[in-house]
Amino acid sequence: MATSAYRGSPGGRTPDVWGRIPPRNMNFTGREDLLAKLRQSIAGDVTAVVPPKPPEPQASKTSQAPHAFQGQGGVGKTQAAAEYAHRYRGDYDLIWWIPSDQTILVRSTLASLAPHLGLPPATATGIEDAASAVINKLRLGDPYDKWLLIFDNADQPEDLSEFIPHGPGHVLITSRNNRWIGVVDTVQIDVFSRQESTEFLDKRVPGTMSPADADDLADALGDLPLALEQAGALQAETGMTVEEYLRLLREQTSQLLAQGKPSEYPVSMTAAWGLSVTKLSEKFPEAIALLHCCAFFGPEPIPRAVFGQPAPGLSEEMTSLIGDPIRLSRTIGELGRYALAKINTQGRTIQVHRLIQALLKDGLSSKEQLRMRDDVHVLLLGATPEGPDDTTHWTRYSELLAHIEPSEVAKSQDRDIRRLALGFVRYLYVSGDYRSAERFIGIFEDQWKAQSGELDPDVLEARRNRGIIIRELGRYAEAYKLNQELLAQMRQVESPEPAYRAELLELVNSIGADLRATGDFVAAREHDEDSFRRHEDEFGAHDARTLRAMNNLAVDLGLVSDYVAARDLHEKCYRNMWPGGGGVGKANILSSWSGLARAVRLCGDYRESCDVGEDAYSFGVDELGAEHPWTLRTAKDLAIALRRFGKHEESLQIAEDVHGRYIRMFGLEHPDSLASAMCLANIRRSMGDGGKALDLAAEALDLYEKVYGGDHPYYHGCACNLALLLRVTGEASRARGLNETALAGLEARLGRDHLYSLTVATNLASDLAALGDLESARRLGQGTLRRLRKLLGDEHPMALACAANLSADMRADGEEEEGTRLFESTLDSYARVLSLNHPDAVVALDGRHLDFDFDPPPI
Repeated sequence: MATSAYRGSPGGRTPDVWGRIPPRNMNFTGREDLLAKLRQSIAGDVTAVVPPKPPEPQASKTSQAPHAFQGQGGVGKTQAAAEYAHRYRGDYDLIWWIPSDQTILVRSTLASLAPHLGLPPATATGIEDAASAVINKLRLGDPYDKWLLIFDNADQPEDLSEFIPHGPGHVLITSRNNRWIGVVDTVQIDVFSRQESTEFLDKRVPGTMSPADADDLADALGDLPLALEQAGALQAETGMTVEEYLRLLREQTSQLLAQGKPSEYPVSMTAAWGLSVTKLSEKFPEAIALLHCCAFFGPEPIPRAVFGQPAPGLSEEMTSLIGDPIRLSRTIGELGRYALAKINTQGRTIQVHRLIQALLKDGLSSKEQLRMRDDVHVLLLGATPEGPDDTTHWTRYSELLAHIEPSEVAKSQDRDIRRLALGFVRYLYVSGDYRSAERFIGIFEDQWKAQSGELDPDVLEARRNRGIIIRELGRYAEAYKLNQELLAQMRQVESPEPAYRAELLELVNSIGADLRATGDFVAAREHDEDSFRRHEDEFGAHDARTLRAMNNLAVDLGLVSDYVAARDLHEKCYRNMWPGGGGVGKANILSSWSGLARAVRLCGDYRESCDVGEDAYSFGVDELGAEHPWTLRTAKDLAIALRRFGKHEESLQIAEDVHGRYIRMFGLEHPDSLASAMCLANIRRSMGDGGKALDLAAEALDLYEKVYGGDHPYYHGCACNLALLLRVTGEASRARGLNETALAGLEARLGRDHLYSLTVATNLASDLAALGDLESARRLGQGTLRRLRKLLGDEHPMALACAANLSADMRADGEEEEGTRLFESTLDSYARVLSLNHPDAVVALDGRHLDFDFDPPPI
């Protein structure tokens, strides 16, 4: 990422943040009326032309309208936008250039702005999270309200709408698509005027041609800026006269017309380009080979390191060139001098205009195109580091990502190149850009399936990766269906190859998460017990894949209420993962650490859970960033532990922050957003804000049914939360009905001895007591207490709460002596376990009923 400040040119001070802006073209000519028109429009505009996103409460800045330079290829839209940035840089605190012909580049380039706005970098939070945070910061004008974003070479307006901040700064768009006209305030750019053409040539090749010659040359090239640049560069390098150039241009044009091939490119541009290529090939043929290779990369800058050393499988011609560093440097220099490529020595990149790329490709046979494409794939493979989970590699992945789709990596049938493609999908997934990961894996899967068939190993692996991605996006039913179909397909293959067995086991491990997502916790535990054994046999006890299977089994144990076993296995898993290595990523470590904190809390050790959770959360923030999905899950669990321990204010602060981030990042219906909403509702109830808690819980419950279905344990558990709130706000009868339905649903799915069922039963007894049915409340409380003690132990906080409630009901129902003995023994236990100052103990001392709610854990 080039972020160094521009120095030494007119225009006032340098912005605090100046990134990715193309170097100023010292031959820039004309366009004064266009730049003035744009400046006048931008400076006076206060109304958004495209529909803005709904404003959030804290937004207070006036929203400015986007503007666009629109015109055909080669007329200099990018140069005009760059000139605007350089000329008016003194009026901005931040200017950022965003390549926009691929949506994925828009998101990743916005994400790279995060550190300059005081946000965690994309390497810590993931691309999608970082980009969202950047858009929000810009929209609010925090910390800069004088900013300029330039979206270069945008296509469809709808592709860009979600990325425009609609804040106090300015947005400039360049596009060949005339659909932008009427959508934003558009300045159309055409070819040069004749005066601009002659001025440009005088700057490009000063003192070499008369005004009449310049006029003739401009006329022959149709005043197209890119063609004039080609002609000027060729004359500067060869000393060719205008007369000679025009003669050769006429011959070249006649040949093109005689071929009769339809072309979307101006004939003048094609002819000028052809002359430059011919003359360069006569002088330095190696440069043409490199130029052809660059044509099959994307139009974005190509890192110079891609051409660092020859790689196996590279063509003989390219191997020879790259193997000679002196000749290679000379070749790159010649491309720049002939204006066939832009060479950025500071950023160490090579860039070929998309129009020249298209002309180069058109000039090659199908066979030659395939050879060049294969060379590009080999070069990309050699330049891509292994291990996309390693955050230190993410910068290189980001630099190369722009070339994966344009170079048609998806069309390769080479196994190594397909591994490369899957590596970029994995990078997008682990960095948090789930939508781009899904799009890429869909492209690869469809292409490979068409080439190699449904049962090809690469197709099966792509499909497994797609299942993981869509499950992370919260589409559980879709992931389950896909993985079940994939499992059946893989069992058709039954290959003895180790790679196949490994892939099958990874799918088996993924299916365990699907079972958890459907609410079949017992089946998930049984499945993952078998999966863990098979992983251990296949890979060994300390392999990263085995440790992931172990962590999943520990999650299962918690979901079936075997909390002590869950705690022990989470601890073992964490010990084996720490301090990483062997393919264990930091997100995996945090997942295990967070699971350990949650298991400790569910065992009733609230203080220890806070300590472990705070430690894990700090690790997540430091190593992955505050908005990484696993950091947020850890923070949510920490908020729950703090509330259980009685630190309500700290808990509320974390929960509000986490919930706000989830809504911004994933929307309302993502499972993590729903879990954070329930967490926040539970905290607000604990702090006495029953009204707000009730509204939040009711809204979340409706979405739980939509996302999980009305028979999922999480839906019934969250219904218990709503029932609790109904009772504390005076609607005990409705609460009873809701709890009775929830209890019946949980018993059918999990049995009566599961903690979820016993939590609902405890609250149902309180409903009965509130309605005056003390006998029923007492009977239900006695049975529930017996089951809780058997499941959790006599002094687990949940068992103590049930005992305290039962003691109050017994005394109210005339069993004074027995109720008092239970009350006193319960207070003794509270003093040992939580202290008599704990909020639960205070409620018990007052003789009031304790309420227990449900917090859905991650799947």
